[in-house]
Amino acid sequence: MTVLATASGSAYIIIWVIIIVAMMYFMMIRPQKKEQSRKDALMNSLAIGDTVLTTSGFYGTIIDIQDDMVIVEFGSNKNCRIPMQKAAIADVEKPESAVKAD
Repeated sequence: MTVLATASGSAYIIIWVIIIVAMMYFMMIRPQKKEQSRKDALMNSLAIGDTVLTTSGFYGTIIDIQDDMVIVEFGSNKNCRIPMQKAAIADVEKPESAVKAD
């Protein structure tokens, strides 16, 4: 009888470990992968003329795109052009001329 009780106790432990791993996957790993794929799609859709929000909170307009760098123009001053990494871009707003009306 003790052998049967030990075997069923081990089965319960294995089931609980599987449940905990599944919960970690659905609550931590899967959302992080979705967010990373959304960020990758955002970086791939960058175009010259897009208005971007940087991670530091500044709005600017992309004037040049390189491999992993962009040159962003801030404000109405044409002399304020700063090169930055694409990873520093938090959000992208397409120009209104590219947005189609319903």
